[in-house]
Amino acid sequence: MTQPLISPQQAQSAHGPFLIAVEQTGDDVRVTPSHGHARGQLLGALRGLLSVGVDNQQWVVPAIHAVWIPPHRTHALRSHGAYAGWSVYIEEAACAPLPAEPCTVRTSALLREAVRRAASWRSAVLDAPQLRVAGVIVDEILSLPRERLGLPMPRDARLQRIAQALTDDLADNRRLEQWAQWAALSPRTLSRRFVDETGFSFAEWRQQARLLRALEMLAADLPVTTVALELGYDNVSAFIAMFKRALGSTPSRYFHSSAADPAPPSATTTATDADA
Repeated sequence: MTQPLISPQQAQSAHGPFLIAVEQTGDDVRVTPSHGHARGQLLGALRGLLSVGVDNQQWVVPAIHAVWIPPHRTHALRSHGAYAGWSVYIEEAACAPLPAEPCTVRTSALLREAVRRAASWRSAVLDAPQLRVAGVIVDEILSLPRERLGLPMPRDARLQRIAQALTDDLADNRRLEQWAQWAALSPRTLSRRFVDETGFSFAEWRQQARLLRALEMLAADLPVTTVALELGYDNVSAFIAMFKRALGSTPSRYFHSSAADPAPPSATTTATDADA
């Protein structure tokens, strides 16, 4: 089992600093099984890509984004390649003004620099300058733009079958009517329940699933053409157009901006034992 980032006691307790920041790099893939704790957690990558599961949702997190997980929410993490990431743990009482639901935010240079500074703290009590930096981190969580990089799973068992079949083969281009027949549903019921249970239409959900898988594949340095064809697009231009509509840039520029964003040159864990 992957070593936690902070001790379970720290993750569950309101004692000690109200905000604890950790940065870590290593040579191994990081896999953290499902768990929960009393502190809220903001986590992100220094480079590369993370997959994060929270309750019934999945996020793929490139280095220019972070996921906010409120207190007591069950979550799991997996890195794509060697782990290089950071986490901020905020005591439960201080999470009151922060989002009550998990969400993805686009990080800022200010947030990254504040987290880097906080990860160097060793004292059990924060002094006045440290409290101001911690306040900046909280303010950034509140103010940074939200990104729709999550993929909620439907609750209805029939819709779950469809969702699982789609994620198993995202190149499957069957129309909604064909999926409804396969799952013994009326097309109208399938369409309505997908929106009710996930917040996405069926077409939007499939596109979101493809987008998240594309991020994983591109982070593994697969060619854009290979990614497009494996996800069921007829040509690379259609895939790039979808990617640009969803994330505001082409795949190459998206990952270039992530890699170019400054990250700590030698991040290290600042707490023994961990929870991530």
